[in-house]
Amino acid sequence: MTFELAPELQRDCIELANWPLCKVLLMNDSQYPWFILVPTVPGLREIIDLDEQQQTQFWQESKQLSELLMSVFTPDKLNVAALGNMVPQLHVHHIARFEDDAAWPKPVWGVNPAKAYTEAQLVELKKALAL
Repeated sequence: MTFELAPELQRDCIELANWPLCKVLLMNDSQYPWFILVPTVPGLREIIDLDEQQQTQFWQESKQLSELLMSVFTPDKLNVAALGNMVPQLHVHHIARFEDDAAWPKPVWGVNPAKAYTEAQLVELKKALAL
């Protein structure tokens, strides 16, 4: 069995990087700095499906992404969540939230239609993140 990114994540996200365990994705919605970590192990649905070494690596990568988002965006709150109700493949959202963002204080899902990043925005974002 080989790893394949869920079709919904392929459709809705931009791949930014491949870290030792995870793909780093950007949700293509410029209203929020919204990133997703996806462990590249086939068949995962839950964090507990990772073996002990993979869990350690996953939490290190989640911490790395979280610290990067806090440093680059200085949000009011960082939301980190693994829901998987719509996309069962294990993926963990890391969303920098601001009290003046389009959905605050509600969850970002379905509040407003997505606004895709422009090429210029993507260039600036990648430069700021150094990914």
